[in-house]
Amino acid sequence: MNKTIITAGVLTLVFGAFVAKSALAYRGDPTKVGPNYDPVRHQQMLDAFAKKDYNTWKKLMGDRPVTSRINATNFSKFVEMRNLMLQGKIDEANKIKAELGLGIGLGQGGARGYGRGYNK
Repeated sequence: MNKTIITAGVLTLVFGAFVAKSALAYRGDPTKVGPNYDPVRHQQMLDAFAKKDYNTWKKLMGDRPVTSRINATNFSKFVEMRNLMLQGKIDEANKIKAELGLGIGLGQGGARGYGRGYNK
C-alpha cells in the first residue's frame, strides 16, 4: 500500500510539473502561442496592431486587466512596446511598459507570476 501511495504521489508531481511547464512556457514571449490560441483572433489582433486600431484591440481583449491601463491615448505607445519586444529590444520595451504602468519584466506578471504584475 505504501508503494502505491508513493508511486501515485510521484506520478502526480511529475505530471503536474509537465503541465505547469507547458502551460506557462509561452508567458512573456510574444513569439510563442498559448493554450487558448485562436488563429482568427490572432490575425485580428495583428491587424489591430498594424493599423493602431485601439477600438478593435479593446473589443478583442474584453475585460482583461491590461485594458484598465491602455486607452485610446496611449495605445500607440503600447504598440511600440510590443514591436520592441518582437525585435528583442527588451530593455527599451520594459521602459515603455513601466511608463504605461504595466509592471516590470517580460511576463504578464511583471516577474511576480500569475498576471498580477500590474501596478495599482
